[in-house]
Amino acid sequence: MKITWFGHSTFRLDFSDKVILIDPYFTGNPAFKGDMMEAVRGTTHILVTHGHSDHYGDTITIAKDTNAVVATNADLASWFSTKGVNRLEPMNTGGSIDAGGFSVTLVRADHSAATIEDGVSQALGNANGIIVKADGEPTVYHLGDTDIFSDMALISEIHQPDIAFVPIGDRFTMGAETAALAVKRFLKTKHVIPCHYATFPLLAQSADPFVAALAGEPTKVIVPAKNTAVVF
Repeated sequence: MKITWFGHSTFRLDFSDKVILIDPYFTGNPAFKGDMMEAVRGTTHILVTHGHSDHYGDTITIAKDTNAVVATNADLASWFSTKGVNRLEPMNTGGSIDAGGFSVTLVRADHSAATIEDGVSQALGNANGIIVKADGEPTVYHLGDTDIFSDMALISEIHQPDIAFVPIGDRFTMGAETAALAVKRFLKTKHVIPCHYATFPLLAQSADPFVAALAGEPTKVIVPAKNTAVVF
């Protein structure tokens, strides 16, 4: 599996003949400096953790351009359908789908999930984390935006993730020290990639405290350069 981080919570997973985007926030993302159409080339699936614009991002445009399948919570999927997205897999917390060559499971996240449309706040279901499993590939757990919660241990027991994408930016999610505690006490994955930091001034600007908090732990912290793939 090849994993590319585009800043914030936006990831691309390449394996077999699949190209999966998670939370494809490119337009307006100050952490992304590349060409969006090049970054999303070949996309087959889009997975969205929740209905904040810095997470669903460019889903509508990319789905229309690539004919990718979009999987997300049922309320957000219904909203996407009103925007002309046709290939949708509506889900909800705890549910799984066979996406053809891999499975997707939505799990709990502790966060809000609404968007502003025409000046009005519109609820778009619950926030989720996402588990991606494929035979012969590492199991990936994107935590979405969340605080720590002890049932992360149950999620890890059930799904046995190898790699976790963990928000560390504080203010809107866990901060570095709490995120490191979640990794040590509940996740215990082989690898962890920090995300949701250094995008906006309100967020933590460095992953260094997270890396320091996990020094000496069996979980390996990987801090990829933006737009650079890491192969597992």
